[in-house]
Amino acid sequence: MDQNESVLRRKLETLHGIPLFWSIVEEWAQVESFQARPDDLLIATYPKSGTTWVSEIVDMIYNNGDAEKCKRDAIYVRVPFMELIVPGIKNGVAQLADMPSPRLVKTHLPVQLLPASFWENNCKMIYMARNAKDVVVSYYYFYQMAKIHPEPGTWDEFLEKFVAGEVVFGSWHDHVKGWWEKRKDKPILYLFYEDMKEDPKREIQKVLQFLGKDLEEEVLNKILLHTSFQEMQKNPAANYKMVSNGFMDHSVSPFMRKGIVGDWKNHFTMAQNEAFDCDYEEKMKGSTLRFRMEI
Repeated sequence: MDQNESVLRRKLETLHGIPLFWSIVEEWAQVESFQARPDDLLIATYPKSGTTWVSEIVDMIYNNGDAEKCKRDAIYVRVPFMELIVPGIKNGVAQLADMPSPRLVKTHLPVQLLPASFWENNCKMIYMARNAKDVVVSYYYFYQMAKIHPEPGTWDEFLEKFVAGEVVFGSWHDHVKGWWEKRKDKPILYLFYEDMKEDPKREIQKVLQFLGKDLEEEVLNKILLHTSFQEMQKNPAANYKMVSNGFMDHSVSPFMRKGIVGDWKNHFTMAQNEAFDCDYEEKMKGSTLRFRMEI
């Protein structure tokens, strides 16, 4: 643990107005020059919006529903976190460079920071958005357990930071709107966490259609079972329990905590909810996305 203390709980740095981990900013040249391949599939989200869920679903699709193949390694190895670079410990760019095609690539970057090679190669992308209130609750617990983040402070303090866009990867509003607009002229499948919870089979079929794949009903049912919250919560290859406790302390909060819709109601006070709604109305004004993101 001692050798890792220098990389943990450090303050965020800003790049083009977006708060990021200090190490991403220091190594930004590597990220910016990342070379996408035409058959790469990018999985993009704002943090705590179902990234691992979508990643596991797509890996299952790529492996024709073979759950054992999808346990071959941790999800963060099967689907590397492109921009996460921690000197001497982790390098998503290097991981991806060594992977055979077709690659699955994870990112939390806002659309304006995505390396140009993805656009140049017309790569397919899947974006999943989740209601902001559930995101901020999940993010608060994640800040506590994943020690690469700065200390979150109290719930009240963290909520203020989130509303101000002063958390890793910046403003939720800007993130979801930026990707929503980009889908108009790029091959982006835009999904919603709440829709996936409501009818996962329907949403997985959307993914299959987007990828131009056709699977038998039996295979689809295997994917539904393997990627349920209950199964993934038990699967070390999917739930991040293979990460050292020095970096992620699951005794503070499990990586897969609840995975439900509406948990924010157990955390927001009435005053916080009213203030959050006012801010939401202002920042989402004029966007058609607004009507899909309200609960």
